[in-house]
Amino acid sequence: MIKRHYKILIAAGMTFSFFGFVMNKKSNANMEVLKITPIEQRVDSLLEKMTLDEKVGQMNLYNGFWDVTGPTPKEGSAKLKYEHLRKGWVGAMLSVRGAENVKEVQRIAVEETRLGIPLLIGFDVIHGYKTLSPIPLAESASWDLEAIEKSARVAATEASAAGINWTFAPMVDISRDPRWGRVMEGGGEDPYLGSKIARARVQGFQGDDLSDKHSIAACAKHFAAYGFSEAGKEYNSVDIGTSTLYNTVLPPFKAAADSGVKTFMNSFNELNGIPVTGSEFLQRDILKGAWNFEGFVVSDWASINELIFWGHAKDKRQAAIIASKAGSDLDMEGYVYIRELVQLVEDGIVAESVIDDAVRRILKVKFELGLFDNPYIYCDSETEKAVIGKAEHHEAVLDVAKKSIVLLKNEQNLLPLQKKGQKIALIGPLAADKNSPLGSWRIASDDNTAVSVLEGMKKYTGNTLIHEKGVDLVDGHAAFIEEVVLNTTNRDGMKEAVAAAKTADVVVMVLGEHGFQSGEARSRTELDLPGLQQELLEAVYAVNKNIVLVLNNGRPLAIEWAAEHIPAIVEGWQLGTQSGNAIAQVLYGDYNPSGKLPMTFPRNVGQIPIYYNHKSTGRPTNDNDNVFWSHYIDKENTPLWVFGHGLSYTTFEYKNFKVHGDKFSIGDNIKVTVDITNTGNYDGKEVVQLYIRDLFGSITRPVKELKGFELVHFKKGETKTIEFMLTNKELGFYNNQGKYMVEAGDFEVFVGGSSDTKLKDTFTLNY
Repeated sequence: MIKRHYKILIAAGMTFSFFGFVMNKKSNANMEVLKITPIEQRVDSLLEKMTLDEKVGQMNLYNGFWDVTGPTPKEGSAKLKYEHLRKGWVGAMLSVRGAENVKEVQRIAVEETRLGIPLLIGFDVIHGYKTLSPIPLAESASWDLEAIEKSARVAATEASAAGINWTFAPMVDISRDPRWGRVMEGGGEDPYLGSKIARARVQGFQGDDLSDKHSIAACAKHFAAYGFSEAGKEYNSVDIGTSTLYNTVLPPFKAAADSGVKTFMNSFNELNGIPVTGSEFLQRDILKGAWNFEGFVVSDWASINELIFWGHAKDKRQAAIIASKAGSDLDMEGYVYIRELVQLVEDGIVAESVIDDAVRRILKVKFELGLFDNPYIYCDSETEKAVIGKAEHHEAVLDVAKKSIVLLKNEQNLLPLQKKGQKIALIGPLAADKNSPLGSWRIASDDNTAVSVLEGMKKYTGNTLIHEKGVDLVDGHAAFIEEVVLNTTNRDGMKEAVAAAKTADVVVMVLGEHGFQSGEARSRTELDLPGLQQELLEAVYAVNKNIVLVLNNGRPLAIEWAAEHIPAIVEGWQLGTQSGNAIAQVLYGDYNPSGKLPMTFPRNVGQIPIYYNHKSTGRPTNDNDNVFWSHYIDKENTPLWVFGHGLSYTTFEYKNFKVHGDKFSIGDNIKVTVDITNTGNYDGKEVVQLYIRDLFGSITRPVKELKGFELVHFKKGETKTIEFMLTNKELGFYNNQGKYMVEAGDFEVFVGGSSDTKLKDTFTLNY
């Protein structure tokens, strides 16, 4: 029964710790019985054997703190952490990766502690491990749930091969503010689309069997409302109403919970004056109460300790009281629980039942991962070598990268490019960049391993290709404004770039943000093209107007000048390892773009927050031809590009749209159909989008709400009838007490290729 690689010796009559149970030579039969009992019983059996120190230890998460293949730490905090590990006072670790490294820390936990409880090994596997998919916002632009799930499965397969059994993903925060750098990590602005993507990513990470060695536990974050940080500034306050909370913020989290996600992470913001790490309302009442979530909640990095800085807790002792009672089960790098909770229980201030509840949840996930049956299941160096970076993973991330590209504009049919007989100038600081396209949150990947646009376009040999950088772009690591200025004032290459453009038939310009200019702690007050890129763009435009602008960015940008002047614009995001190949295949027409925007693009920062599912207001239009209506005096209300926008190299005609009936009762299924024809010259895919408007409600409803979409492939000239079904699930909303309700009244239904579709029908819903 005992495998050789566990390196545990049994002497006659000798007792030892094995997978959390104290046993002896004669107890093998009992161990087999324990293995087939329900997990809850195994958890309870183990919990009975644990001391209070060991229980609190399971609620303690440390960052990797020493070179596990080197000498053990002898001093400082690393020494303390190492001693805690050997005592069984560490429940999880993060940033330990590589099969051999994980095996060593797992060996200490399993073989050197009294009860031998294995560790959770967490890591930020956000959009891939070594082989990188597009950043999550880009993937969301694919609206392809199957591809998104497959992308997460590739990430889980590689991460698990490197010893990781838990990812701090997916981020399911809804956000309407692209100034917030972490929009790159989420699914965009819409709760319906965000919920579908949350399910796909959870399923991709966790698979059908969590104990499978290629599955890892997922973590829905950040609970909750982090995407509504004021001014788009990281770690800031949030102040939203309950209608926004229940109808916009919480649905993707509920979808993740319903999909069986094993863990939640709370966030850095406050809500209703309470830092959410200490919010009993969110964690006890909603998540573990109303939603019956059985997994555990991990704090974000040191967020329990940060209750002090918020002014919510006086000291670590009070922070421990607040967070533990609120339902934060695992303290990530906060040093609060490990220092305070034992004494608080002994003093009678925190009930031991609070500790037991947290530990049960943590142990349950470990059992579900199969760690008690084989703590080294993720620690096979041969698997690591064979799995990471294999060809089929590159094929999968290339596939989703192509699907994530959005064609924003294509006047004069400048795209797709001709494959021969042209002189093409490829210009821009990101054209040959092999690092920026990897995006943010790719800490296990190697620098400069992305395929650049230059490399991708060189594979098409029929044209003459000239490359000029033009200007520099700050690499995103710069911590101070002074460094940014120093890196973006060099115009030495601009003259050569303009000269190359002047003689070219077509100019392809690759501009945008560096991969590290979006992500955590990368908030921006301006959303234009950083540095001298706008100056370069206008200089090239002055000599050659046949420009294809390829954007590489992690958030919506405000590029109104480009939208007005540049004939073809491609949203190329930060697409990961296969970025350049994906972009080149789209530019040359070997892949017909089908992506749609998951966030609205503003005209300027002053419009933010701008989003499609806004409310009407009391004065929505200028019907009376006066100044007293909801508008700006210096800019129109409309965005640059709306949510759901995205073109194709072909065209689609919508006709025969109808709701099958005009009066229904609450609970009826309402059939909606539309005929769509591919009227262009290419086969292509269209994301057919359905929106509703509840015209009158006890709580005001948005002017449009996405309630269905289908990604459909059409051959050239083909017509298909697309059917949607509206039910109570789509027609209702949450009131301000969090109760779901469907009200009688009049509804509008819209179908089209974006949120600004005008194709409309109506019906009435009766009690």
